[in-house]
Amino acid sequence: MTEDEAKAALDARVSRETMDRLELYAALLAKWQKTINLISPATLPLLWSRHMLDSAQLMDHIPPGATTWLDLGSGGGFPGLVCAAIAVETHPKMKVNLVEADLRKAAFLRETARQMDLSVGVFSRRIEDLPPQQADVISARALAALPALCTYAQRHLTPDGVALFQKGARYAEELESARLGWQMEVTVIPSVTDAEAVLLRIERLTHA
Repeated sequence: MTEDEAKAALDARVSRETMDRLELYAALLAKWQKTINLISPATLPLLWSRHMLDSAQLMDHIPPGATTWLDLGSGGGFPGLVCAAIAVETHPKMKVNLVEADLRKAAFLRETARQMDLSVGVFSRRIEDLPPQQADVISARALAALPALCTYAQRHLTPDGVALFQKGARYAEELESARLGWQMEVTVIPSVTDAEAVLLRIERLTHA
């Protein structure tokens, strides 16, 4: 998928106002990237396909009536900030909180959310130190292996909550490892941007 195709796909699914927010986000990320390593420099030319659209696809898989979203290890804001921007029009009651321990990255998230006019919370602390959040949706991208993600997510999810984890080609190995310690209902969803990647939609997460 080319950058033009990715932008066109996003443009077709969101309002002009949301697209303006995402374009502002892209500009701010490129500016801050010069001093803070927010994303891999090699992926900056693929920002719309590798990061923006890849994040936006999560919006198709959140549970009905969800009002609280917790994005773990937000880094440069993917997927949480993208989903927060889209949620303004699709889920106006949604509250999105981002967790990022790196203080410089947290500062970027706060300033970018402010300029995008998004009501987003930013927790600049370790995930392990965060009080239970009772989130309907938990997301994470390029943060940790699935067993660790399950440990992070379980204490923050509501009983009917859903975890959305983006994983690469070795997701089956991670899933097998995670099932040694966890029971869960898993839906494996092919990524819209990468033929080797998937989105793991996890429900009913409990210790085995």
